[in-house]
Amino acid sequence: MFCIVLEEEMSKKKLTREERIQNINNSIHKAVNWDTEDDDFTQAFWDQNVKQFWLPEEVPISKDIPSWAELTESERILYKRVLAGLTLLDTKQGNDGIPSMMDLTENFQRKAVLSFMGTMEEIHAKSYSSIFTTLLSKHEIDDLFLWIEEEPLLQNKAKIVLRQYKNVEDPKSLYMSMATSVFLESFLFYSGFFFPLYLAGQGKMIASGEIISLILRDESLHGKYIGLLAQEKLREFSYDDRNELKDAVYRLLKELMENEEKYTRMLYEGLGLEDQVINFLRYNANSALVNLGFEEFYKVEPVNAIVLNGLSTETKTHDFFSTKGNGYQKGIYEDLEDEDFKFDNI
Repeated sequence: MFCIVLEEEMSKKKLTREERIQNINNSIHKAVNWDTEDDDFTQAFWDQNVKQFWLPEEVPISKDIPSWAELTESERILYKRVLAGLTLLDTKQGNDGIPSMMDLTENFQRKAVLSFMGTMEEIHAKSYSSIFTTLLSKHEIDDLFLWIEEEPLLQNKAKIVLRQYKNVEDPKSLYMSMATSVFLESFLFYSGFFFPLYLAGQGKMIASGEIISLILRDESLHGKYIGLLAQEKLREFSYDDRNELKDAVYRLLKELMENEEKYTRMLYEGLGLEDQVINFLRYNANSALVNLGFEEFYKVEPVNAIVLNGLSTETKTHDFFSTKGNGYQKGIYEDLEDEDFKFDNI
């Protein structure tokens, strides 16, 4: 397994508390200046991220309750488990993936965009819990989160990703963290996205499908932005280092795909959709490679038309510079009073 920095080398680079304080005292502290464009794309991505901001509370999930009751038991198990897997990935991306890139990113505007993206990952995780709260009992939710901890293929996926995120100490490991993030944003999520899109395209679980569409649009933006940062970072290396990193990226992709195919077969085989989902995974893995500036790697058959329509329709699009989906309703807010900040249990 490719690992950029050995633990021994990492320990040598760690500063003592006194050294860190000395560095702070000797530094000139700067502020982000949005009136100067640091590159030709970051401010556009900031604007689009802000324009796309949404909250799960503003999507009427309760409208799915009748549809949920009409699903078969196998369909309900699959639906809640794919969302549980997505919750784990969003948790790791918000808590580990985005911060791992921010730490070694010196440009303040880029840090701001990454920070906003990290916030959206947390909102995505919260949105799945909003679906669970609406559709499941407390006992079912507890069992579902226990399943996350006990499912070996899902846990292995998190371990593979975290091996990169937890070893960011230098430019090479920063690049690998960026590449891992692009794979997560543009590829790994999609085994979970397939079934909600598949059902929504048939008029089932429409509100929850709208949340997936909103998340898809965000992840598309994240994958493109981090992909641009990764391409720029790769150009900084020597020819030999670029080849070394490219080989590492493909090894990582193959390891992730091997695990993801097993995970997909475990989830979907009861409904006979596993081959379609794996084809969908390869389609999106190719998209992730394109985001990184590489050529497509997998041979792909035509993607399920219903699911593909969920990716490309104008009213529910996650394409770059799209607007909010057609099921999204901005909430109505009242002015806050002092009494609103009084809590009985604090």
